[in-house]
Amino acid sequence: MKKKAAYAENLSLEESRKTLGENLSFAAAEAYKLLRTNLGFSLSDNTGCKVIGVTSAMKGEGKSTTSINMAYTMAQSGGRVLLMEADLRLPTVPKRLGLKQKPGITNLLVGQVPGNEILQKTNLISNLRVASAGDIPPNPAELLGSANMKTTIQTMSEAFDVIIVDLPPITAVTDAVLVSKIVDGMVVVRQNYCDRDSLEEVVRQLRFANAKILGFVMTGADVQKKNYRRYGKSYGDYRQPGKGAGP
Repeated sequence: MKKKAAYAENLSLEESRKTLGENLSFAAAEAYKLLRTNLGFSLSDNTGCKVIGVTSAMKGEGKSTTSINMAYTMAQSGGRVLLMEADLRLPTVPKRLGLKQKPGITNLLVGQVPGNEILQKTNLISNLRVASAGDIPPNPAELLGSANMKTTIQTMSEAFDVIIVDLPPITAVTDAVLVSKIVDGMVVVRQNYCDRDSLEEVVRQLRFANAKILGFVMTGADVQKKNYRRYGKSYGDYRQPGKGAGP
């Protein structure tokens, strides 16, 4: 049974990697380039490092896929790009990119390692670095809302031109709203099953935090269909750090 489970997981990872970086279809690659252009206009008044948070209304909307491909596409322009995995509860980026889970952000925030030790190279493109989540902490929200997190973002901004921060869903936990206060803007990923109430709640919480909403990314949508399915998802896994996994 363990062999079958491992095989299924490896197969799932292989399928997942077909949606990343140079494996993207032409249409998807062009869509991400358009997103890069639009973000450039949205942050045109920012002359320093651009720090962009990526979140969603609920689990499974493709925010980590979006974060990875946004970082990859930004790096294609030649700048120094950092993908920071701030989903400290259900991290998936290292597995999807074949990287180490730790040391990472949590280890840096509690003073276990210096910043340079958490930066990993990827096979996607040479000028992209990834900071994984690190050890799963018992207090993700406290770490992300700490002064150390703000200092970390500021310090990393001196070494990179763009920082993409992959965050948990907003209706599941408060983590993304806390980080929204220290980034330049937020991108909200919305798949076709996100219900209207959840999306409105995301906007309400971000506006209450005075966050700048840069826009929405529709993922997994069938443009041939006029009526999208809408249904809820369970947030239970997100309330229990370390349980489960998913983009």
